[in-house]
Amino acid sequence: LSRRMMLIASAWIIVLLLVGGLALDRTLTGLITRNFDEQLGYMLTGMVGSAEIGPDGEVFFNRPLGDQRFLEPNSGLYWQIRGLGHEDFPSRSLWDRSLEVRGDHVDSEPHVFDSTQFPGEPLRTMERSIIRPGSDTKWWFTVAASRKELDVQISQTRSILAYSFAILGLGLFVMAALQTWYGLFPLRRVRRAIKQMRTTGANRVTEPLPLEVQPMVLELNADIGDMVKQGA
Repeated sequence: LSRRMMLIASAWIIVLLLVGGLALDRTLTGLITRNFDEQLGYMLTGMVGSAEIGPDGEVFFNRPLGDQRFLEPNSGLYWQIRGLGHEDFPSRSLWDRSLEVRGDHVDSEPHVFDSTQFPGEPLRTMERSIIRPGSDTKWWFTVAASRKELDVQISQTRSILAYSFAILGLGLFVMAALQTWYGLFPLRRVRRAIKQMRTTGANRVTEPLPLEVQPMVLELNADIGDMVKQGA
């Protein structure tokens, strides 16, 4: 009976921990990713707000973007503006590279996706297509950041979750074991009382037992009394 109760409790604990862990993992991972995307969105909004079209028809910024990483080659944070028939306008951090642009569609709202175009440096990329005043050209504004920071945050969060759920699971197993032991304790007392009755040759259980098992003890004593009478 103890093993059966522990198996049932263990199965429920494992199922609930798995379901709860997966749900919490998806929630926290989604929050971290959305926060990362929001930072890209702020940068993209800053690009759009700072961009103007010069007399030569080329795009330029009327003020520098705030993040210093845009000026450091291969820093992991990049921007680029591309227009059909115009040279790319890239951040210095891109150095001799360029960001791929999905120019086969229009993104009136920011569009975010993962990119593996740079070997060994997965990117989280956000782009938007805009027609600036004073130009008929459709410009694609793109900002990209290395996923390393994002992946590290997700990995750390998952490690904390795994550690926390392991401790929680262990605690639940211990509590289930204690509950089973305590819940079945009256039955163990009945077993010891019956064993003592057989050892001493008594014809009834006289040991005071918990109220939970008193009806069973009364029935047992009545059955033993009936058998004694029949034997007599």
